[in-house]
Amino acid sequence: MSENARAYLAAQPRVLLGHWPTPLQPCDRLREQIGGPRIWLKRDDCTGLATGGNKTRKLEYLLGKALAEGCDGVITFGALQSNHARQTAAACAKLGLTCDLILTRAVPRFDESYLHSGNLLLDRLLGAELHIVEDSDSAFVTFARLYEQAQLSGRKPFGIVPGGSDSTGVLGYVKGTLELAEQVNAAGLDLSTIVVAASTAGTAAGIVIGVNIAELDCLVRVACVYQPAPVTQQELEALVNATAAELGSELPDRSSFSVSDSPLGEAYGIPTVEGIDAIELLAKTEGVLLDPVYTGKAFGYLLKLAAQDQLDVNKDVVFIHTGGSAGLFAYSSNFSA
Repeated sequence: MSENARAYLAAQPRVLLGHWPTPLQPCDRLREQIGGPRIWLKRDDCTGLATGGNKTRKLEYLLGKALAEGCDGVITFGALQSNHARQTAAACAKLGLTCDLILTRAVPRFDESYLHSGNLLLDRLLGAELHIVEDSDSAFVTFARLYEQAQLSGRKPFGIVPGGSDSTGVLGYVKGTLELAEQVNAAGLDLSTIVVAASTAGTAAGIVIGVNIAELDCLVRVACVYQPAPVTQQELEALVNATAAELGSELPDRSSFSVSDSPLGEAYGIPTVEGIDAIELLAKTEGVLLDPVYTGKAFGYLLKLAAQDQLDVNKDVVFIHTGGSAGLFAYSSNFSA
C-alpha cells in the first residue's frame, strides 16, 4: 500500500515553488537552558515565497492542478493577516496568475500595525487584489461574485479553500513528511513525537498520513490554534480519510495522533502568555523567529509538555515550523521594546 501511495503522489500535477529539502535543525542552546528532550525544528519557514511557510508545499499541488486545468487566476480566503493568503499571492506572482484574496476580520484587533503591516503589506506588495469582508458569509458571497465576473470576462479562475486544506493540498504534507522521514533516518534520530500547529488541519492531516506511509514510530501531537479540539479533530479525520482514500493507503491508527486545544487560549489570533514567552525564548537561544498566531502557541505547548515530563528526555522531538514570522510586525504591541 505504501508503494501505491508513493506512485499516486508522484503522478499528481505539481509545480515547483519551494526550496527542498528544508533544514532539520537541532535546538542545542535551548536544551542547555531548559533541559528535556532534544528538540529539532523542521524549518518550513524556509520554503521561499515571501518569507516562506507551510502553505508552499500545499500550493505546489494546488497550483499544479490549476495550471493543468488551464486556469489563469486564483481566488482564495483567509483572515486579515493570513499566511496562506501571502504565500498564495507570492506563488501567483511567480507563476503569472492573477490573485484575489478574500480576507475576513476574524480577529478583533484594530491597531495600525495589524491593519496595515505584516502579511497585509506583503499581499499588496506582491500584487494581489484584496477584498476585505466582515465574516465568512460575506466571504462566500464575494467569492461567488468574483468567480462569476472572471468567467464572464473570459477567464478561468481556480478556487482554493481556506488554508489550502483539501485532499489536493494535503498531498503537500504527505510528501513533506516523507522528506522529513528521510532526514530523521539519515540523522539516526530516535523520534518519539512530532508537534504541529493546526488551524484548517490540512498540514496536520498530511503529516499523520505521511508518518503512516513512512512507518515512523512516533506520536503526532496536534496543537489547535483556530478551533476547539473536537472541531479540529473532526476536520482532521475527514481530511485524513479523504486523502488516504485518494492515495490508496491504509488509514492511520487513531492512536498515532492526538489533538489538544490547550494552546488555543482565548481565541484564534489572540496571543497567549505562553506563546509570547516561547517566541522570545527561541529567538534568544536559537535565533529563530516564531509567530504569535500559530507557531508561538504550538511551541509553547511543546515546552509545556516537556516541563510536565510528558516527553521522553532520551528521545527526539520534531517541531514543524510552519512559518508566519511576517505576523510579528502586525503584533508588535504585544512585545516589550
